[in-house]
Amino acid sequence: MIDPQVVRRDFPILQRQVRGKPLVYLDNAATTQKPRQVIDAMNHYYEHYNANVHRSIHELGEEATHAWEQAHERAARFINARGIEEVVFTKGTTEGVNLVAYAWGLTNLQAGDEVVTTIMEHHSNFVPWQNVCRRTGATLRVAPLTAQGELDMEAFRSLLTPRTKMVTLTGMSNVLGTITPVREITKLAHAVGALVFVDGAQFVPHTYADVRDLGVDFMAFSGHKMLGPTGVGVLYGKREILENMDPFLYGGEMIRRVTVEETTYNDLPWKFEAGTPNIAEGVGLAAAMDYLDKLGMDNVREYEKHITGYAMKRLAELPEVTIYGPPAERRGGVVSFTYGDIHPHDLASLLNERGVAIRAGNHCAQPLMQQLNVASTARASFYVYNTKEEVDVLVEALQHARKVFAQ
Repeated sequence: MIDPQVVRRDFPILQRQVRGKPLVYLDNAATTQKPRQVIDAMNHYYEHYNANVHRSIHELGEEATHAWEQAHERAARFINARGIEEVVFTKGTTEGVNLVAYAWGLTNLQAGDEVVTTIMEHHSNFVPWQNVCRRTGATLRVAPLTAQGELDMEAFRSLLTPRTKMVTLTGMSNVLGTITPVREITKLAHAVGALVFVDGAQFVPHTYADVRDLGVDFMAFSGHKMLGPTGVGVLYGKREILENMDPFLYGGEMIRRVTVEETTYNDLPWKFEAGTPNIAEGVGLAAAMDYLDKLGMDNVREYEKHITGYAMKRLAELPEVTIYGPPAERRGGVVSFTYGDIHPHDLASLLNERGVAIRAGNHCAQPLMQQLNVASTARASFYVYNTKEEVDVLVEALQHARKVFAQ
């Protein structure tokens, strides 16, 4: 199993203090911290070969272009895509969802068609499809959850019909940690002729996501949730589908030839990467993937089950804590909870006084909050550098908060 004490040595920020207390960072579902290897790779780019890509023929430009293309190849290997033609670099998961929703959805959806999603989606994978359905006349159908916070598969199956053109869902809920049965869902969707889009923002960083094994048509994820930098992400798409889609953004780099009369587009994936890209961030993302592969994604998953199970056990010792979602073995490293009548924002503020960083709010998932019948929750989320001792600090800080509000 991963030794978090060894891993922590690579993360400079974990040495700092907050309010005179050692930082206990439990907001990894929002963004993860960065190891020295990622920081160094980005610094090396800026210090040694900072130049634009696919434009200049001088040595720096050639080196930058090589690194950018190598980052695409690294991402393709990480998810087992067939090649860089299936790997589009974006600003993050949100841009990936919007790219598919608008570049594919506006062309392929029409009145009478249906898009199937779930009630636990992040707004980034709900609002774009809601809007595209409104503009095309298609219908958005929403699958509910079971009482335990898992996808209601019976209800989901009932929503699939020959009118279903796209099934779009999270691989792992950012609120409940629920891991969806992507492989099974993909088979069901393909059986009725629908495509499948997976929001992999919380899924790809925490388990091995082999797109060919899963069978999905699209999957998007973000670098900053997997030890990489902000401002870069990946959209996977099957080559034959991407080739038949028009670009989402237009401008430099995404063209092959422009005349007064017409424009022809560049090869994949550059067809979807208009303008100067986030080059340093791509270099950093490749370094983050190297780091995670050295740990082993199966080991990442096993450690998260271990630390999440311990956290749920400790939190359950507090009589007024309500934990939302499935058991630890069927969820990722996310634990959302409420604590009696203490507002989650107040709770997060008091925990911050003890150096503990958690998230509080609706987590960009208001439809799910409505089903849970809460306005917001507190959320502790874990990654490879979190320890049992940090969980203990969280529980002690919660006990302190209870005493404060009892006064």
